Amino acid sequence: MPLEWLRGASSTRFAEPRGNAGRHLLAAVAVVLTGTLVLSGCSTGDTSDGETSEAASPAAFVIAQHFPDPDVLKIGDTYYAYATNSLTANVQFATSDDLETWEIADEDAFPELPAWAEEGRTWAPDVAELADGRFALYFTAQDAASSKQCIGAATADAPIGPFVATSDTPLICPLDEGGAIDAASFTDADGSRYLVWKNDGNCCALDTWLQLSPLGPDGVSLAGEPVRLLSQTEEWEGSLIEAPVIVTHDDSYVLFYSANDYGGYSYATGYATAPALTGPYTKADGPLLTSALTDEAYIGPGGQDIISGPDGSDRIVFHSWDPAIAYRGMNVLPLSWDDSTPVVKLP
Repeated sequence: MPLEWLRGASSTRFAEPRGNAGRHLLAAVAVVLTGTLVLSGCSTGDTSDGETSEAASPAAFVIAQHFPDPDVLKIGDTYYAYATNSLTANVQFATSDDLETWEIADEDAFPELPAWAEEGRTWAPDVAELADGRFALYFTAQDAASSKQCIGAATADAPIGPFVATSDTPLICPLDEGGAIDAASFTDADGSRYLVWKNDGNCCALDTWLQLSPLGPDGVSLAGEPVRLLSQTEEWEGSLIEAPVIVTHDDSYVLFYSANDYGGYSYATGYATAPALTGPYTKADGPLLTSALTDEAYIGPGGQDIISGPDGSDRIVFHSWDPAIAYRGMNVLPLSWDDSTPVVKLP
């Protein structure tokens, strides 16, 4: 199986061997300094005599096949999920009316890449509705000229496409920073549009920064220079952070992100908060979702998105590995808030 097919958000990294099987939570309810995980029915972890209990069973995927780096959009009563390329589609997509049961499309939402992009490495798509009722796709693809990953834009009249590239050159492609990946759209309260993204520095032994670029009124052109928001600083983050998503809650901007090696147990989800869109962002005291914090019910949880469910309450959508570390399926969990602190409830 080619690495490009397994790849989600980070380049040139291979799957890790299973190595965290002995790490478990100490109680069925765990409160994390950074956010909160509420667990039901998980193992109690280490026992008083020093023996270690078995890890929890892997949680059931809502999409139980290769569907990494999910992005979810709601239009009317329908949810649309998009994912990194498969063997047959540049941009996979699926539909649902409840976020629980999904119909995976046979079609490719983005059947023809622009001339600058090579096939086989189309990652982490993000779709947003534009002011004129059309839809914008922000995608990562390999720049044929440099072999670096870069970000492009495409538009369509419907959320299922077919999307058509808006330019024969990338939208964001800082080659001296390793390229760019993982674009996510954000619209502020005043209607201003932005892309938050990562420079792919880990491809080239450089730092990784989550950066914010203003978009023009058309939603597919840049309107200013990027602002750097966060880089990797914490031990749990390893050598990189990526997959940024910004939401607002109360009076705070909340920046969710993934970190560490995507290829196994080390990948994890964290967040930071700020009083303004451009920061300064303050990271939480530790990760929100990890293999260990979920008692290995979710292996390498990351590539997250936030969406409102049919009942109006928030959900966190993310991928994790199957137990064989063969593919990353999609998960959906309830997300509530304690002021600006996200609270994830595990099954």
